[in-house]
Amino acid sequence: MSRATRTAAGLVTAALLTLAATAGGAETLRFLDLYEGSGPLGLKFSEAATRLTGRPVVMRGFLAPPLKAEATFFVLSSRPVSVCPFCQSDSDWPIDIVVVYPDTGASVFRSGSAQVEVSGRLELGSQRDPDTGFVSQVRLTHATVRFI
Repeated sequence: MSRATRTAAGLVTAALLTLAATAGGAETLRFLDLYEGSGPLGLKFSEAATRLTGRPVVMRGFLAPPLKAEATFFVLSSRPVSVCPFCQSDSDWPIDIVVVYPDTGASVFRSGSAQVEVSGRLELGSQRDPDTGFVSQVRLTHATVRFI
């Protein structure tokens, strides 16, 4: 698939997600609703999160500092985060994070602890970002971001 075709497909998907969110089609998903109990390898995804996989959701949280200036994603956290995850120990980095891939691929980071509302398609399961090597368990793709 050509880059132009992927870009067009991404724009159509984002438009549909935005339309679904404004029409009430996107469900709100809270950080508290992502996981439940523990499985054989630690936390397991909740029934609510599993049910919403592949569907448009809306989440609220805080922007974390960018991993790299050229990264095509940002990290959403349930609480303000002031440290770079690669600069501090992993004990400073919260487990309840969501990797967000904005539809434009552009950085939306603002300094400080900006709270945002993000609408996008929910993806669950381990995935490594090919550019940064960052491993995520929860992602919002084709996302739109609104500062609140």
